[in-house]
Amino acid sequence: MTRLLLRSKAFIRSAKKILKKHSLASQDLMTLHNRQFSFPKLLLLFAGVGLMSGLALITFAGRAAQTPAPVRTGGAQASGQKSIQTAAGSQGDQFIEVAEKSGIRFSLSSGGPEKRYIIEAKGGGGIAWIDYDNDGFPDLFLVNGSTFEQWKQGTSPRSRLYHNNGDGTFTDVSARSGLDHTGWGMGACVGDYDNDGSDDLYVTYYGGNALYHNNGNGTFTDITEKAGVRGGGWGMGCAFGDYDNDGHLDLYVADYLDVDILKLGDMGSAPNCTYRGISTFCGPRGLPGGRDFLFHNNGDGTFSDVTERAGIDNGKYYGLGVVWCDYDRDGRPDIYVANDSTPSSLYHNNGDGTFTDVGVEAGVAYSSEGQEQAGMGTDFADYDNDGWGDLVKGNFSDDTKNLYHNNRDGTFTDVTYRAGIGGVGWLFTTFGAKFLDYDNDGWKDIMLANGQTFPQIDRYQTGITYAERSLLFHNRGDGTFDEVGLQSGPGMAPRKVSRGLATADYDNDGDLEILVSNMNSTPELLRHLRKNSNHSILVKTIGTKSNRDGIGAEVKVVAGSLTQYDTVRSGGSYLSSSDLRLHFGLGNRTAIDRIEVRWPSGRTQKIENPPADHILVIKEGEGLVASKPFRKAGVSAR
Repeated sequence: MTRLLLRSKAFIRSAKKILKKHSLASQDLMTLHNRQFSFPKLLLLFAGVGLMSGLALITFAGRAAQTPAPVRTGGAQASGQKSIQTAAGSQGDQFIEVAEKSGIRFSLSSGGPEKRYIIEAKGGGGIAWIDYDNDGFPDLFLVNGSTFEQWKQGTSPRSRLYHNNGDGTFTDVSARSGLDHTGWGMGACVGDYDNDGSDDLYVTYYGGNALYHNNGNGTFTDITEKAGVRGGGWGMGCAFGDYDNDGHLDLYVADYLDVDILKLGDMGSAPNCTYRGISTFCGPRGLPGGRDFLFHNNGDGTFSDVTERAGIDNGKYYGLGVVWCDYDRDGRPDIYVANDSTPSSLYHNNGDGTFTDVGVEAGVAYSSEGQEQAGMGTDFADYDNDGWGDLVKGNFSDDTKNLYHNNRDGTFTDVTYRAGIGGVGWLFTTFGAKFLDYDNDGWKDIMLANGQTFPQIDRYQTGITYAERSLLFHNRGDGTFDEVGLQSGPGMAPRKVSRGLATADYDNDGDLEILVSNMNSTPELLRHLRKNSNHSILVKTIGTKSNRDGIGAEVKVVAGSLTQYDTVRSGGSYLSSSDLRLHFGLGNRTAIDRIEVRWPSGRTQKIENPPADHILVIKEGEGLVASKPFRKAGVSAR
């Protein structure tokens, strides 16, 4: 009853916000029309805030309905997008695609072309950037899926590990890596769970997951059973984080459905097997949800399943993306889970080994209209440089994506439309979602990797396409964004059916590269055609009392008038894990006043006047222990 009441309050809050404007712009009215609100729904929406105001809005909405809405397609700029005259995308930040040229020859297998069953559309696509050999260059792990025929025969294709050669190229070292488990792979996350100085790898699958221990010699050992982290059901997103700050990384695993994939219904066989009247695969609605897992690290190489005791996922929602986030800055990492077609969850860390789902109260469970959304990927970062981490979340088509601004009081406000990312992405289905400062100006931008789940959609005139381009939102520094994807080079233009998204400065030259996985196709490795003139740093954290990776450490960088914050984090986006090193753009600033680190252990450190344009290694209790200038990428890397 409490949840229903709070949900209705979300409707009322949304209505009040709309009525507060009262001088609604035509694009706002058209948005209401595009959402296909019926008159009865509008009446219900505004009943709590005044009948006369609601009727006035309905009158305007009715007038707007007399004019057909513009058609927006998955590959074109959305109607109403801002004119981009001064955005960074038009000033030289151009991306090109270099995967095959760099030696990454991989094709993601995930079912047949028709996607007759849900696992074929949602399975696979995980990405993990992991410097497994500690040479300072992030290596790349790509999770492979399967087909029904391969899965039943036990011949599913292997996932792939690519060693970074340090010159802009990669070598496939999968055969001798020990990463041998096959199946219908989903996602991956990175963390040094035993604090031995070498990052380990967790990979999720349908039917049980795998934990690989890094042996420190270029090989891995599957220690899943010994560690007690097999899980079960249908593992999806995962992330390492130290929820009790004991110096040992714990593990959260989102679980999607509790189904036998050999007993799924046929396309169009039930009401939950259609979309817009089109016969599609069944689900997730109408199918039983799987329960997420929280594994506590015992500090001896084993984990304990504390899901029940911790109060995690009692509703068995359809979990997909997951990210650790100390959203209230109390020093205890919390957890945000993007759930599909069910309320998303924000688990507040109570500090006693238990969590409370405060997603509804915090304003991050539903859309701004109080509707459940098909959440996919998610990320946590401070996009407006106010010192408090915000959330971004990808959703299905016919819906907005979410940008939740942290109000610093335990709640968030959905600023999607105010920030300028609402209307642009309405018809896109967003899986990968990532904050990144792609142009090194000191403000975190947003990238969304898109792709529908129903290939049948291309046979109908819906304005939605199966393959979609990625969206790149440039942060203007005033709380708003410009979508600059089509102005950002040939690498951003193609339409793909994308899933995973992760970033790394894999060539250590000071700007971020982007890896996007694509269904039944090759991945895209997007890099700058040329560097711009802005400056940056990379920060690697090494914990001593805290976990070795420093996951959960908050890093503050002060450079003149520019102050930024970020948190070392594993997992995030959609089934993916980005470079654990933090990247900070500095704009035209060539000097840094100081870096402050708040470690998970509670320790704080301050480093005065570190150099710009360097890779900085900060060790807990010792300070800056290494500093290496960025390399200049060779011709072959460009």
